[in-house]
Parts: sequence; C-alpha cells; structure tokens
Amino acid sequence: MHAYKENTMIVARFRGRARRTAAAGLLALALVCAHANAADAGGAAALHDNFFWLGQFNKASLVMTVEQGIVPRDLGQKTARAVAQVIAEGDKPGGKRPGDYLQLEPLITRIAGPDATRMHSGRSRQDILAATRRVMLRDRLLDLYAALNQAHATVNALAEKYADAIVPAYTNGVQAQPTTYGHYLLAFSSVLDRDAARLRETYGRVNLSPLGAAALGTSSFPVDRKRLADLLGFDGVVENAYDAAQFSPLDVGAEAASLASTMALSVGAFVQDIHTQYQQTKPWLTLQEGALTGTSSIMPQKRNPSALNDLRLQASQTVGEAMTALVAAHNVPPGMPDYKREQAQDAVDAATEMYRKLDAVLSGLSLDRDRALAEVDADYSTSTELADVLQRDADVPFRVGHHFASELVNFGRKNNLKPADIPYPDAQRIYTQAAKASNINDAKLPLDEARFRQVLTAQNMIASSKGLGGPQPAEVARMLAGAREKLAGDQAWLQSARDRLNAAQDNLDRAFDNIANPPPKK
Repeated sequence: MHAYKENTMIVARFRGRARRTAAAGLLALALVCAHANAADAGGAAALHDNFFWLGQFNKASLVMTVEQGIVPRDLGQKTARAVAQVIAEGDKPGGKRPGDYLQLEPLITRIAGPDATRMHSGRSRQDILAATRRVMLRDRLLDLYAALNQAHATVNALAEKYADAIVPAYTNGVQAQPTTYGHYLLAFSSVLDRDAARLRETYGRVNLSPLGAAALGTSSFPVDRKRLADLLGFDGVVENAYDAAQFSPLDVGAEAASLASTMALSVGAFVQDIHTQYQQTKPWLTLQEGALTGTSSIMPQKRNPSALNDLRLQASQTVGEAMTALVAAHNVPPGMPDYKREQAQDAVDAATEMYRKLDAVLSGLSLDRDRALAEVDADYSTSTELADVLQRDADVPFRVGHHFASELVNFGRKNNLKPADIPYPDAQRIYTQAAKASNINDAKLPLDEARFRQVLTAQNMIASSKGLGGPQPAEVARMLAGAREKLAGDQAWLQSARDRLNAAQDNLDRAFDNIANPPPKK
C-alpha cells in the first residue's frame, strides 16, 4: 500500500476524535505522515529529504517564537495551520516538496499571508542549512550503527562456532603462529567495538543544534536556542553562533567522513585476508556457493568469490566518498558552501552499505577445519614454542633455544619434512650443534621424543598459552562473553538514541498542535 494512502486511512480512523475543521484534519495528516516516515519495518530511521526537515524546523520555530512572544498567538495559530497544510500537500503523490526555504515560504504565505514570515524571525538559511546537514547526518549515523551492530553480532556468532578451530596466522604475509579462528574473529570484533565507540563520539558532536545562530551572530530577537534544540531532538546547542553556522560544518562533516574511511580500512583488511585463500588450490576459508559466488563463462572449475569483490569495492568506494568530503573542505575559508553539501552523508551511506555486504559475507563464510590444521602442520609456526619450552622446562638460554629451532626449521625445509616427520636423532644432533655455536659443548637435547613431538603441535602451543588475550580456550571464552556484553550495550545505546528522537518528535507535535488548535478557553 502506498504510504500516502495508508496515512489517509489512519487519519480517517481517528478523524472523529479530531477537531472538526479542515485545518485540524490537515494538521493530523501532517503529524501522522511525520510519524509514519520515522522508521521503516526494520526499525531503521528513514532518510528524510530537505522538505521534511524544513517542515520540522518551521514547526519548532513557530512553537518557540510564539512562546517567546515574537509571534502573537493568534498569528501563530494561522501560520501553524498553513505550515501543516503545506506539509500535508507536499506528502501527496506529486506534491510540491521544495528543499530551499525561500521556495517553501511562498507556499505558506499564499495561505496565511505575509505576516506568516514572522516565523522566520532570528533565523537564516545559514543556520537552517547547518541544522539540515546535522539531522540528516545523525539519522545516517544511527543507520550505520545498526548495520555495524548486525555485522558485529554475526562476527561474534562465528567466533563461538569456530572458537577451537585451529588456523594459521600471518605476519608480513608469512605463516607466523597457529591460533584459532575464534581468536582471530574476536580480534576483528574488537575492531568493530572501537568503530562503535568512535561512532558514538561522532554522533555526540553531530547531534548539537546550530539553530538560532542565524547567519553567524544571532539576532536581536529573544530566540531560545535551547528550546529549539529540545524540540528537534538535539542533545544540546553549538554555543558559539559563528562556529554553529560557519566553522563546525567543516570539521563535523570531516569527522563523520573520516569515521567512515577508518571503518572501510578495517573491513578491507578483513576481506583481503579471506580473499587470499582463493589463491590456494584448496582454500580453508570459502563462501557458500550460490548468491555469494559466481561462475566463469569459459573455465568450468572456477567459483569466483563475487561477494568478496563487491565488499572490497564497497570499502574502496567508502574511502573515496570520504576523501571527496575532505578534499571539498580543504583550503576553504569559513562561510563558503564547499563543505556544506552532502559529501559526509554520502560517505556514511557508503559505509552503511559496506557493513550490510560484510554481514552477507560473514553469514556465508565456511571454514574447513581439517584443511586449516593441515596448513598449520605443514609448516613450522610452532617453533617459537620449542624455544620457549627449552627455556622454561630445561633452563636453556632463549637465544640458544631459538637458534636450535631455527636450524631445525632449515633442516626440515631442506629435506621437505613436516615438523612431525623430523627424525628424533636428527633433532638431537642439531641441538648439540646449535649449543656448540654458543660455546656450550656436548649438550644433549633435554626433551625426550614424546615431549619433543608434543611441543611441535599446534594444539599444544595454543593450550599452553597463558597471557591475557591469547588463543587458549579460557581466554577465548572470556573475550567472547565480553564481546557479547559490549554489543548488548551498543544495541541498547542505539535504541536509546532512537527513543530520544521519537520522544522529541512527539513533544514537537504536541506543542505545535497546541498552537494550531489550542484548547477552548474556559
């Protein structure tokens, strides 16, 4: 059902309770449209256009100017009904929805006359534009937060699923040490947690009101800037009027764009880690075949990871949109329009889509545990533990143990041997030679064969880890519980932020309705 038809039906149901005037009916329709557009079926904030926000600013300004005595109450009533009528007509299919105040004002004065322009007292298109950018950006930041939370929840679920799945970990592109995929995913979960913290901080600076600053120096009218902020769901005001309309649009927009680019860098790194798997003859990380993969028109063996390509491109486009915002703001004096456009919004929109694509990839990710363990067992990433055990259990100087482990690796690779296949007598001989290089003569390998082979297993190395934040099962379980607790806090913060905006909308509608249709005098 079309949104307008649905809204009309809603109005019809409660019209008997509304005041029986055409103006009241139009006002009711305007209020219902505002609420019907407040959220979509998934609970995400709708992305309203300039016309919608001009209507909300007009409602808030009219409430404040009447309360402050700037606009007489009877004129306020007449103007409020005109504002409501323009909003209702603009919400009709094909209705006029001007996004510039100077194009909107004639629609109001055509109904209420020129005195309706008193509503604009102490206001400028400068602070209106600054406020428009902020409310549009705050809605987008909340949608970004929702998409981030969804991807974060999927990461945590995968971390639990693969908490004990042994995989190789890399530094400088070379296999370094074994870990578990749960440990790896919880590292990425920590990245997402920092992204969420940065977003909350950015939102706090975005959700401040510039309204009432006028062009840059306020006005001689007793404008109540805090009242305007409260009515429109802002958490406070940008105090300095010059900053509000001219300086802050630059750095606040740049901050939001930079946030988006930082998010994209982390997602891009995660994608690349998965994508390199497809260079393997038999990858241990793959996407489920179907919507996330593609085939070749000529090479029947190929299963292209199309979703990874799309996600990587989306991350790159997010960085590109962010750079556009930063370049537009570079070397521009305060007061110019260059940095007052939609560049930051575009960057945040791109980041939101990126997290949605990330969640799809995560939901379709599959790990071959046996193949991953075989990759670990095929190389010498446990050799660090060999040096550690020699020092801890046999008091062998670390550098001696390290030299032995290094020579053992050289021997194994030269002879095409896996760690488990190195003959124990050769290990004993190599240890004696390594110790002699450090002026320790006739040294015997202080590990029997069973212990020597145990030390070289990935399972032993992971289970032996004792440090905070390591891959050992107890630490992975502890970090997973912490990650879930943090995510629950993030989800609660998002709901609270949206609840505050909805409450402000209700408060604005009631105050505006009280002016348009005041209760009868007793």
